[in-house]
Amino acid sequence: MEITIDGKKLSAKEGETILAVARRAGIDIPSLCHHEALDPVGACRLCVVEVARNGDERKRIVTACQYPAEEGLSVETRSPLVIEQRQTTLSLLAARCPDVELIRDLAERCGGITEYTRFDENEKCILCYLCTRTCAAVGPEAIAAVGRGKLKEIAPPFHSDAEACIGCGACHRICPTGCITMEDTADTRKIWGRELPFVKCEVCNAPIMTQAHLAHTVERLGVDEGDYTTCAACKRKALAERFSAIGVVGGAGE
Repeated sequence: MEITIDGKKLSAKEGETILAVARRAGIDIPSLCHHEALDPVGACRLCVVEVARNGDERKRIVTACQYPAEEGLSVETRSPLVIEQRQTTLSLLAARCPDVELIRDLAERCGGITEYTRFDENEKCILCYLCTRTCAAVGPEAIAAVGRGKLKEIAPPFHSDAEACIGCGACHRICPTGCITMEDTADTRKIWGRELPFVKCEVCNAPIMTQAHLAHTVERLGVDEGDYTTCAACKRKALAERFSAIGVVGGAGE
C-alpha cells in the first residue's frame, strides 16, 4: 500500500504503523514511550501527527505509534496543530523533569522551548510506562503505576516490598531518563530495594544473572539450569578454540 507523509509518497506494509513507516524513511517523529519490542500505548503523546483518509478533507490528530497505515492515508508530522500539541506536552514534561537532559533537548529541538516553569527539581520519571510494560513482558510484574494525579509514580504494587522483582535489570535499561537506579557489585545487584545474589560463571567467575532471574527463566521457559553456568564471553571463547582445533577458518565469530 502507499501512504503520504509530509508530501512524500511511501510504501507501507500490512500492519505497520505510521511511526514505523516514517522511521524507515528517515522522517523524525519524536517519541519517549515507544519500543519495537512492546505494544504501543501512546502514553507520552509526543508522536502525534495529523492525518486525513483518502478522499476525506477532514483531518484529525492521532498518535503515530498506534495508528495503522492504510492505502491513501495523508500524514502531516509538522502541521501547526501538531507543533502546538507537541509544545504543550514538552512544556509539561520539561516542567516535571527540568533536570533531565533528554527532556531539555527534546523541548528545544522539537518544541523550540528553552524556558519553562519548574514543578519539581528532582523528578526524573515521565510516566512513559516502558518499565512496567517491560516487566510485564518478562513476567514478574513487580512494578506498576501507583497513586493518582501528581502523586502517581512507578513502584511495587501498594508500595510493598518488591518481592516479585527478579533483578533482571530490564526496567533500568529501557528507562529513557535514567530514573530507575541499579547498582551491581561483584556478588549482588541492588534494585527496587532488593539485594539479589548473582549466579557466577564457573570459568571466569563473572556475574551471569541473579539467582532469582535464573530461577524465573528456568520455570517460565523450561530451560536447563546447567545452560547458565558459563558466561557468554567464555562460551564464545570455548567455541572459538573448538573451531580452531578442528581447523575451521574464521572461528565462531564468522
